Amino acid sequence: MADTTETKHNSFGELISVIFQALILALIIRTLLFQPFSIPSGSMRPTLLEGDYLFVSKLSYGYSRHSLPFSPNLFPGRVWSGDPARGDVAVFKHPVTNIVFIKRVIGLPGERIQVRDGQVFINGEAIQRELTGQIDNVDITEETRPVDVYRETLPNGVSYNTLDLSPRAPGDNTREFTIPEGHYFMMGDNRDNSNDSRMGVGTVPLENFLGRANIVFFSIAGGASPLEVWRWPAELRIGRFFSSAQR
Repeated sequence: MADTTETKHNSFGELISVIFQALILALIIRTLLFQPFSIPSGSMRPTLLEGDYLFVSKLSYGYSRHSLPFSPNLFPGRVWSGDPARGDVAVFKHPVTNIVFIKRVIGLPGERIQVRDGQVFINGEAIQRELTGQIDNVDITEETRPVDVYRETLPNGVSYNTLDLSPRAPGDNTREFTIPEGHYFMMGDNRDNSNDSRMGVGTVPLENFLGRANIVFFSIAGGASPLEVWRWPAELRIGRFFSSAQR
């Protein structure tokens, strides 16, 4: 009987050890390599949709205090830093509220950015913008009508689609912003439904970047939770599984 009790005790101890090691490994992977992230709003439509679940590469931009859970103030700046590239879809923390956002990098440190009649200007030069058609799909646009789609191409060749919900939206005409050193100008692809650097977010310090959006590994429509497996047959967006989160 003593041997049986001791065996059960050892088995329980081994189980606790395995669980603890697994949790430590998961924390290391989440902190240093890849962090799962779910799209909370429609600001990046049509590139990313609510219900998309993706991996964010923490390696892309190095690490700051914001890379750690709860953002402890352990060290200033970034280590093993990599600069965000123009056109990157990146996850970052709001400079004031620390709320997590996902937007596209449009402007780099030292540049001047302005929007005129929906056209983005970088240092006074308009970026390439072409009307490619319309999308009439409420799951993609959240609108029950056709929505104009523009293809933008940045100076470095990065190209992506944007939605234009209204030709006279508040963000279609802005003042000229000068980006401070060490900061970036971020915009959502859903141009008329995005709180970004044109509005309340302002320019984003490099320190606040969490990582570069990488791959959509799961996607479900209709506001369904991934745990609601009974809704999978009707709501899963199979075509978005393992697709690029960039464009």
